This record gives sequence, C-alpha cells and structure tokens, in this order.
Amino acid sequence: MNMNPLGDSAIMIRFDDNITFETHQKVMILAARLQERPFPGMIEFVPAFTTVTIYYNPIHLTYQEAYAALEPMVAELEVSSERTSRIVEIPVCYGGKFGPDLDFVATHNRLTTDEVIQIHSEAEYLVYMIGFAPGFPYLGGMSERIKAPRRSSPQLTIPMGSVGIAAQQTGVYPIETPGGWQLIGRTPEALFRPHESPPSLLHAGDRVRFRPISPEEYHQWKGVTS
Repeated sequence: MNMNPLGDSAIMIRFDDNITFETHQKVMILAARLQERPFPGMIEFVPAFTTVTIYYNPIHLTYQEAYAALEPMVAELEVSSERTSRIVEIPVCYGGKFGPDLDFVATHNRLTTDEVIQIHSEAEYLVYMIGFAPGFPYLGGMSERIKAPRRSSPQLTIPMGSVGIAAQQTGVYPIETPGGWQLIGRTPEALFRPHESPPSLLHAGDRVRFRPISPEEYHQWKGVTS
C-alpha cells in the first residue's frame, strides 16, 4: 500500500497493482470509513479497482494535513470475511435487436446462444467500480467460457441499457454512448437516474445477477406495447 499526491488537491491510495477480491475489500472498507467520517476539507473520494483517490480543498488543507488525516484510517484497515454486499437483480432481454452480437459471442466460443445466455445469467457479478460513463458498472466474475474480444471498430451509438462483453468482463451501458463491447442483450432497468440521489443504481461492492426476460416483458417493463 502507498499514498501519493495526485496534483495539488488529491491523494491516491494504492493497495495493490493486481485486481483481487481482498484488494477490493480494502477499497470498500476505506470508502465506507470516508463516507462515515469525512475529515474537514475533504471534497469527495473515488474508489476504483485497486485505489481510492481522495480530493480535498487545498485552500483549507495542506497535503501534509490531508495525509495525516488519512494515515490512521489506512493503518487500521482489517479485511473481514463477514462483510455483506447488496444483491441487485437486473432483467435482460438477450439476443435479437437487443443483443445483436450474441451470435458472434456464441460462435467465437463454440457454444449455442442459449448456452451463452445460461452461462451469463447464472453467474453472480461483483461491482468493482463505477466509471467510463455515469452509472457504468465494471463487473467481475464472468466465466471465461463466454469471453470475447472487443469489436474491431467501435460503434458511434450504443443504446441505453445494452449489456456487453469485452474480454473477460461484462457491463451495462447506462446511457446512450459510443462503445466497442460485444452486445448480447439489453435491460429495461435504468442504471443512471440523474434526478435521484445517488444517481447510480449500482455502487462499488454491490453484487449483480442478470435475469433473462422475453421481448414482451421488456416492453411491458418500459411501458411500451410490442
């Protein structure tokens, strides 16, 4: 673990160079403590795969003072196997116009489309971090059996709610945005909710399960008749 300045108004705490569950737990424990006990002058904190970055007001706080406030929090971190996670179920309509790359993922892995759907929806995924776009979850725990490369040419527009695969990672596009992941389905659930606080449905540390639904269920969820 090391603590280093990031510009003139932030400190980055790096727990490891490798993405592991134990490192993730340390990130989450520190994030929880910063949420419960923010020190004077702290503006916000950003948890990531192996780091937590803490931003502070340099007018009211020096780097040395911020470091001194953080040091005891980091020193007393203890990873507990009893830490619980919120489980969020996300409905997904796989294939067809909702998942135009499902056939490619199946062919690439020598599987049927039904097998890809089964493997993808039977797993439980850990939200390591939120990034790239508002509410976009980086999920760990996908089976190597359905991994697939990014598209050779990114698309300019990915529909909101699209569920994609890139290498051995899966995620959900919370807003319409460019992207290069292989799209296997789409959820009617809104992951980014700008009028709510907090605006993201998912948070680092949550666990996600995908539940297959039919096109009819998708349209009913969205309030649109097919």
